[in-house]
Amino acid sequence: MKYFIGIDDSGRGPVIGPMVLAGILADEKQIKILKELGAKDSKMITPRRRELLAKRIKKFISAHYIIKIPAQEIDHQLNSGINLNKVEAIKAAEIINLLMKKVDELKLKEVEIIIDCPSVNRESWKDYLMKHIIENKNVKINMRCEHKADVNHAIVSAASILGKVTRDAEIEKIKIKYGIECGSGYPADPLCKKFLREQGDEFAELGIVRKTWQTWKNHVNKKTQKRLKDF
Repeated sequence: MKYFIGIDDSGRGPVIGPMVLAGILADEKQIKILKELGAKDSKMITPRRRELLAKRIKKFISAHYIIKIPAQEIDHQLNSGINLNKVEAIKAAEIINLLMKKVDELKLKEVEIIIDCPSVNRESWKDYLMKHIIENKNVKINMRCEHKADVNHAIVSAASILGKVTRDAEIEKIKIKYGIECGSGYPADPLCKKFLREQGDEFAELGIVRKTWQTWKNHVNKKTQKRLKDF
């Protein structure tokens, strides 16, 4: 029986909240079930349907692992010269290393890994990713870094669903914890814009806003310009 690992991200673009990466380990039969369940790119599914699918997906797969990367950590990495594509490669490798423990438990000799590649240069990104994967001499890894993998492969679609549901839940936690309304956290969201304009300064130091994002820098610049006009 052939086994696969599928990995996808959620929340690369938002100015508020974490980025999430999800990885799934499944065999051919389980992937067939994922297809029958209707697993597809999370952006093509309603929030309610995603939540239902996420619960079902977890029941049928061999293993999964989800990593949340807080806004504060993203800022720290970017300020250290590590761009978002590299951050994603490092975290994807972390998921692979964790899922490989299950691969060892199952005594598998080979696994195919399919990742939705965030970089235009797939080969360069793949090389960077491979540097962070712990070598396992007992298992042969076939690595596939593809564009639109979340559309073309059910296992990556399923990972995208788990990632998106987790990311949405994290945003809801932020709203409840701080008593705020920031919408989806994406720069184009009117509720997010309103939050940044009216309450951004108050909550920026709590680690929920990505201050390295151009959206936040524009907000800071507008404030500075307004102050200069007062003189």
